Amino acid sequence: MTAPAVPQRLSAPEPGWTDTVDVVVIGSGIAGLTAALKARELGTVLVVTKDVVASGSTQWAQGGIAAALSPEDSPEDHLQDTLVAGAGLCDPDAVRALVTEGPDAVRDLIELGARFDTLADGDLSLTREGGHHRNRIAHAGGDATGAEIERALVAAVKRADDIRLIEHALVIDLLTAADGGVAGVTLHVMGEGQLDGVGAIRSRVVILASGGIGQLYAATTNPSVSTGDGMALALRAGAKVRDLEFVQFHPTVLWLGKSAKGQQPLVSEAVRGEGAFLVDHEGHRFMQGQHELADLAPRDIVAKAIMRQMFATGKDHVYLDARHFGDEKWRVRFPTILASCRSHGIDPVRELIPVAPACHYSSGGVWTDLDGQTSMPGLYACGEVACTGVHGANRLASNSLLEGLVFARRIAAHLSDGLPPLREPVADSRVPGLVGADVVDEVQRVMTVGAGVIRSARGLSEAGATLAKVIEQPAGEPGTPGWEATNLVTVASALIAAATVREESRGSHWREDHPDRDDRNWSGSLDLTLPPEGETARPRTTFVPHDTKENAHHG
Repeated sequence: MTAPAVPQRLSAPEPGWTDTVDVVVIGSGIAGLTAALKARELGTVLVVTKDVVASGSTQWAQGGIAAALSPEDSPEDHLQDTLVAGAGLCDPDAVRALVTEGPDAVRDLIELGARFDTLADGDLSLTREGGHHRNRIAHAGGDATGAEIERALVAAVKRADDIRLIEHALVIDLLTAADGGVAGVTLHVMGEGQLDGVGAIRSRVVILASGGIGQLYAATTNPSVSTGDGMALALRAGAKVRDLEFVQFHPTVLWLGKSAKGQQPLVSEAVRGEGAFLVDHEGHRFMQGQHELADLAPRDIVAKAIMRQMFATGKDHVYLDARHFGDEKWRVRFPTILASCRSHGIDPVRELIPVAPACHYSSGGVWTDLDGQTSMPGLYACGEVACTGVHGANRLASNSLLEGLVFARRIAAHLSDGLPPLREPVADSRVPGLVGADVVDEVQRVMTVGAGVIRSARGLSEAGATLAKVIEQPAGEPGTPGWEATNLVTVASALIAAATVREESRGSHWREDHPDRDDRNWSGSLDLTLPPEGETARPRTTFVPHDTKENAHHG
């Protein structure tokens, strides 16, 4: 099956205004705001975010941030756990950078004002999550870590008079120069402040920190803004995207019924880290014997075990048992989850919690080197939108906040050697296009069925065929709903291309028609590009073996 062709750029009005800054940061989570705070020492900084500044995925992170902060732990131990979870596809150099720089990065976050939970003696309270062999998860507010980190970063940015912030603005496409480098962005500001409508920001550097792709699926833990905008615009501009087939489905998302759609409540892995366990409808524990860590196995293993259990029993969910915690532990350690469960009529103090896997995190993204540079000069990426090589085929729990923090700092450190000159944008010869905003439900349906937790050549082919029909439907007027829908379709097409080519099961990519891990043929990454073909562009895959890093074959 060939992946559906997609628009080369978004249909949009010509920019009605222009501005110039040194650095544009797209996104306002831990990665974007950290990058902005560090880059302000280098030049003028503008942060562009699609909703209000705190609306992204960071504020929803419950479990915490992983780092070797305990005397009983070490960066080497953290590295080994990360490599094991990544199922053979992590870049060891990237992981080493993450785990060695992580502890100081977290301490700097504390100095910035983030308040983490502590023990009676003042030491950080550290817990454990799936795939970790040590207690190394620092948390805040019990299970509100992301919200506390976001609060501290937003406060720091608002104190910084030299960081400009544009909220309610969707970045449309990248401006490119004659040398293929980045010259800035086009964006649409939704009537907030002095700027309105479509405009252009020229800049020396663009840092993508725009988050993930959760809205590709019917049920996700991601907020509504996670529509793959950064990955899509990078693809359209010619940047390389890597490992997009590895989409992590969180094993324990609150099951609210078959008709539940959109952002679903997460039941953090930290609940299992504190001793909760999974049971089937008969009350039997089923993770024993599946992995040495049982209920705390890496996420891909737990998600697959839950899916197998659901298939075997004909049920559409399993249960998490944490009744033995008691009322006080629930109130102190997991107040957010407790309130969420109770708001949906479930009392976890006395009842089993119904859970099922849902889309949670994209381990792949826009390819970067160890300094956050993408394959396009002047374009950098960090956080979930990026593929730094840290996560491999499956992200280790609570490494996501740390990756955004560490690699945003690495980008700023690299740029401290000197910003590139301002490039002159060239006329964009790519053919514009748009899909209709009303196709999103159908895209989410076919991606959930054909490219979800379990995949096959047949399911992926059917999903691709449906996407092709969706793309051919007439579109409405340009605007945020249509732009987001086109971004989703663009990323969906690329994901299907990669998932179809990788004929093995590894990490969070599970092919039921190729159920085994195949290191002989698939020990490497799939790079995706979007070469123009007439009026559209079709994703092209290139396999890069990890032993040689050379391109071997194409799909």
